Amino acid sequence: MDKLQAMQLFVRVVDSGSYTAAADQMEISRALASKLIQGLEEQLGVRLLHRTTRKLSLTEAGEHYYQRVAEILGDLGEAEAVAAQLQAEPRGRLRVSAPMSFAIHHLGAAIAEFQSRHPRIELELTLNDRQVDLVEEGFDMAIRIARLTDSSLIARRIAPCRMQLVASPAYLRREGTPRKPTDLSDHNFLCYTLAARKDEVLLHRGEERAQIPIRGKLRVNNGDVIASAAVAGLGICLSPTFLVWQRMRRGELVRVLEDWDAPEIAIHAVYPPGRAVPAKTRSLIDFLVNRFGPEPYWDAAGDADTG
Repeated sequence: MDKLQAMQLFVRVVDSGSYTAAADQMEISRALASKLIQGLEEQLGVRLLHRTTRKLSLTEAGEHYYQRVAEILGDLGEAEAVAAQLQAEPRGRLRVSAPMSFAIHHLGAAIAEFQSRHPRIELELTLNDRQVDLVEEGFDMAIRIARLTDSSLIARRIAPCRMQLVASPAYLRREGTPRKPTDLSDHNFLCYTLAARKDEVLLHRGEERAQIPIRGKLRVNNGDVIASAAVAGLGICLSPTFLVWQRMRRGELVRVLEDWDAPEIAIHAVYPPGRAVPAKTRSLIDFLVNRFGPEPYWDAAGDADTG
């Protein structure tokens, strides 16, 4: 007996309420359908169906078996769909939300390469530093740079996002170089208003921890503006290395408190939950993971011209 065929037939018999209808759907004879269900019951050692001349009904064992088998067959169908998607060429419109600075500095060249590989994907990229509602606003996925909290979205890590305290050499000559974390409180701090912590900086050195209140005359919701203000000598900022790496290699910015580190966050791809991720979405996520992670080029020594 083909057990999978018998399970599929059993579910169709229950759904249609008829051996004949189920047999027609599976293109087998009524006699074979009856034989398959009987063989299934004998193998399980329980009766699954009450049979009368007027109707079919489930036994208690049949009710439980039907629920589990229907779920299993549903999962099997989704698994087959995923396997088929893997072989299918990604295509269609893909709407993506991404942070502005990261997109400007790193996604432009990446997306050009991605679309040359997948010419049948029509990519719509929206740059926005606010956290969009993917479902409400109709996005297929978003790139988020944060320490993610629990949510209903599925997340995949693309690359680390290391944070560093930086300032221009001119600013440090004029205002003095901080020697310990508490010195930061005496400096003009350039604040990123979308940061999780807007009025303090967390640092660590081995087992030591420091939580320093900060103050400043400039508060901005864009990292590029903050980095440019730092280059101009306005103050100290805590910036992601993906944003300041070239400025640091050119000597426009230097690290402050080099033996202290800020907590690392990460660059993630997030997308709505679903058992089968569309091929177009999966292909972009896989591409970004391969291009940027786990050691992105902006953190690699001696690679200043990449990107």
